[in-house]
Amino acid sequence: MARRSKSVRREPKFDVGVPNRELRADPNERLAGSDGGERRSGRGARKPARTPKPTSQKKPAERKRGRRSLLGRCAYWMVVLLLWGAIAGIALVAWVGAHLPAIQSLEVPKRPPSIQIAGSDGRILAVRGDSGVSAKVKDLPPYVPQAFIAIEDRRFHSHFGVDPLGIARAALANVVRRGVSQGGSTITQQLAKNLFLTQDRTFTRKLQELVLALWLERKFSKAEILDLYLNRVYFGAGAYGVEAAAQRYFGKHARDMTLSEAAMLAGLVRSPSRLAPTRNPDGAVRRAQTVLSAMADAGFISGKTAAMAAAQPAQALKQKTTGSINYVADWIMDVLDDLVGRVEDDIVVETSIDPALQLLAEQALSEELAMRGTKYGVEQGAIVALSPDGAVRAMVGGRDYSASQFNRAVAAKRQPGSAFKPFVYLTALERGLTPETVREDKPIVIKGWRPENYTREYYGPVTLTQALALSLNTVAVRLALEFGPTAVMRTAHRLGIASKLEPNASLALGTSEVSVLEMASAFTIFANNGMAVAPHVVESIRGKDGKVRYQRRPQSLGQVVEPRHVAMMNAMMQETLLTGTGRKADLGGRPAAGKTGTSQDFRDGWFVGYTAQLVTAVWLGNDDSSPTKKMTGGGLPSEIWARFMKNAHRNVPVASLPGVHNGIALPFPGSGAQTYGQANSTRPVPPGTIPGTTASATRNDGMDSWLLDRLLGRSR
Repeated sequence: MARRSKSVRREPKFDVGVPNRELRADPNERLAGSDGGERRSGRGARKPARTPKPTSQKKPAERKRGRRSLLGRCAYWMVVLLLWGAIAGIALVAWVGAHLPAIQSLEVPKRPPSIQIAGSDGRILAVRGDSGVSAKVKDLPPYVPQAFIAIEDRRFHSHFGVDPLGIARAALANVVRRGVSQGGSTITQQLAKNLFLTQDRTFTRKLQELVLALWLERKFSKAEILDLYLNRVYFGAGAYGVEAAAQRYFGKHARDMTLSEAAMLAGLVRSPSRLAPTRNPDGAVRRAQTVLSAMADAGFISGKTAAMAAAQPAQALKQKTTGSINYVADWIMDVLDDLVGRVEDDIVVETSIDPALQLLAEQALSEELAMRGTKYGVEQGAIVALSPDGAVRAMVGGRDYSASQFNRAVAAKRQPGSAFKPFVYLTALERGLTPETVREDKPIVIKGWRPENYTREYYGPVTLTQALALSLNTVAVRLALEFGPTAVMRTAHRLGIASKLEPNASLALGTSEVSVLEMASAFTIFANNGMAVAPHVVESIRGKDGKVRYQRRPQSLGQVVEPRHVAMMNAMMQETLLTGTGRKADLGGRPAAGKTGTSQDFRDGWFVGYTAQLVTAVWLGNDDSSPTKKMTGGGLPSEIWARFMKNAHRNVPVASLPGVHNGIALPFPGSGAQTYGQANSTRPVPPGTIPGTTASATRNDGMDSWLLDRLLGRSR
């Protein structure tokens, strides 16, 4: 059995019952070298351990470890954020890609079709769509593509379709200026937008642009992308591509442009409409100088070369016209789909426009407004000229197309004023009255409304011829009430007015709005002896291969006004030019007829008139419908009409108006007509009498001796 050890084991003792006594190890039981408790000093001596003094500063090592810890945490979270950002970016690109057409099915669309618009003489007057001309970068002087790269995409040759530095720079500039002052789109992105996307500024569209730019860079070389870009970008004034723009603005091929001309074209890309040199030459020159500075900064040209080019800025060709043919071209583009459907190939549209008449109408409007528009407080105008069969021979939709593309001849609706009265008088004639029928010109009150004559004078008993020539409002209103405003409305619609008309008493004074084209079209009835027409401008459409895609066929819409009533109206409206409100429209011996019109508060001035060969409507006013300086239809509108018509009828044989000879409406035996009207009556004539005879004289169904004397030129 083993011997029991003599050593005695010590057990810890706890003083039970001694309150609040600390439980701690005996100092003798502590390990040597312990930091706690007491420390030895000298030989085996023990001293109490020093209590460290409190301090507010960390040791240098600890501070370094703290900084490293903070930087580490920042780096960690940056990595995390970058990873999540990359994941989100990839997901976003995938989502955008899923909403694009399949990349393998994407193809660069072929250029838009060229639509050439030709006049009645076969000469090309305007071009819409792509001009059909292009230029290769390799054939251009080096400074032409360099100008575009310098101002639009400095890193074009180094980026992969998207330029992060450019985007960051643009974003910073926009933040500093608190607005969109710069764009970060590369040339490739701009091409993607032009080829595949709309011009909408949305976040989704921008993302689609980025994806497509990457695809373009992968599919095409830089040279091919630059070729596509320079031949698809828009330069304003209907010019797509650098070749078309060079010809449009400088009258030369793109390969022959100077450095200053190339800089000007490159400067147009940002805002072609606002900076077009034909519209804003000063702005175009300033922008070109910015381009030249950018070229020098990029190292494409020297500073001296840039300064020399800036000292001799490009000059755009001076416009010989105000571009009024473009109003016609725009109108044609609106109706093409109805005639031939979607246009996908090059076509030539042959029109009824007479280039000579178009220029005369344009000059008459623009020059007269330039000379006297301020005097009359009028800013705008429109002219439409038709042949009696409804073919549009000239159309001017505004003072200057480059300043405003709104076509006031077709799209604007304005009050015609007294120019509407012929529809009232025709309604009366068709219901049995005659040009010599007498009605009272005196004040009238209709439910509180008191229509007054322009002069506020009243003539008492007057013939219908006199009332129409002098444009007496009270007589027109009385006639409208006598036969009903609805009857007047139906007459106007029958003659070609398509706008909505309100069948009330004020309709007689032209308070319902109509277009200039409608008024001209309606008056053709009086020039063609009562035949309905449909205004038209397109005669035929053919492809470049000569194949005819559309050919207008003559249409017979039927007789809508009897010839005897046409004759009466022609005799009455001829008097307007001889002794009435339209005396300034007199053509000096050439038979012509028409009617003046002035709307409420002098907001609109009209003259609509015609000869046997041409019907023309002139409107003047302001786009905001503000009143003019008391301009009436018998003033400036009549003068513009007369200027145009006199020039338009040079070398044109004189012809009488239908049913009228020497101002007299010819009779139609067997038609039951009882009266034939005297166009130059100067005094009221009682009903049932023949002008120039006593009141007891009567008519017969044939031609009486008085009328024969007038026709044969014999005196009585």
